[in-house]
Amino acid sequence: MWTVGSAANIAEELVAPLGRRWLHVQAVAARAGTISYAFPPGEARNLVAAAWLHDIGYAPSIGHTRFHPLDGARYLRDQGWPADVVNLVAHHSGARFEAEERGLAAELSEFPFEDSPALDALVEADLTTGPGGERLTYDERIAEILSRYPPEDPVHRTWVKAAPILRGAVQRTEARLVKTQPK
Repeated sequence: MWTVGSAANIAEELVAPLGRRWLHVQAVAARAGTISYAFPPGEARNLVAAAWLHDIGYAPSIGHTRFHPLDGARYLRDQGWPADVVNLVAHHSGARFEAEERGLAAELSEFPFEDSPALDALVEADLTTGPGGERLTYDERIAEILSRYPPEDPVHRTWVKAAPILRGAVQRTEARLVKTQPK
């Protein structure tokens, strides 16, 4: 049986050696934990576990395609993680747009895409957290990403296309949080 704790342990094992990315992952997981009150317990657990695991595909030991959402999802699937968690990792933060840019859309389609509140919340947690774990606005995060990659890079092209759509995910999550905020 998997737990959020086991997700954190796997993330630490695979991502901590990558330096600053580990700070990002810890902060994304903390944000997901903070906003998980807006979900039923099972969905909340999946969200927080996926937040811990969302960047494990960057680990060289599992990064076979060099496309981290796909590599992370394949690893988790092969380790027997629940499909809901695996699919959140596979499709986090606009992965479908980058898969298209990289010619990996068919491979990513191994994992069903579900446009869901949990995916929106994972997007919000990831795209309001900077690379060193600092809290950013969505606009600051997108500007930071675009500044790191030249215009000809697939990541840059992805964010130019995906930014308006992912902004919607962040806005839906923020509205959900206001609506479900504990009294």
